[in-house]
Amino acid sequence: MQANDVRVLKSAAIPTLAVGLVAVLVSLLLAGGKGALGAALGTLLVGVFFSISVVAVSYAARVSPQVMAIAAMLSYLVKVVVIMLVLNAFRDTTAWNTLAFAWSVVIGTIVWTGFEVRAFMKTKMLYVDPEARVPGRGDS
Repeated sequence: MQANDVRVLKSAAIPTLAVGLVAVLVSLLLAGGKGALGAALGTLLVGVFFSISVVAVSYAARVSPQVMAIAAMLSYLVKVVVIMLVLNAFRDTTAWNTLAFAWSVVIGTIVWTGFEVRAFMKTKMLYVDPEARVPGRGDS
């Protein structure tokens, strides 16, 4: 991973963890231990899924910008589908409060995405490689 990618990961993970802790406390107060467990599992799900996505896109960026764009779009699609499947699979569970779980996933996803966008906007990355050579121009 490049330094930019680590910065983006940390910039999104830390606020999501903070919001997740608040969700756990609020769920504990409103729904008891099962609520806290649901919120903790939802926050964990968001953190793991989005971290994997950042790592996958980071490694794809080493190959080419086109592969990076494809990896970003596919990882987003996979995240949305898998989170929907997990929410659907556990909707009738009694091990934890499903409402706290679902809300922590939704809020965690919004926070992660917002801070990830913010981190990318603040990252000063070159869009054009100043060292690039044009083939056939005779530059050596």
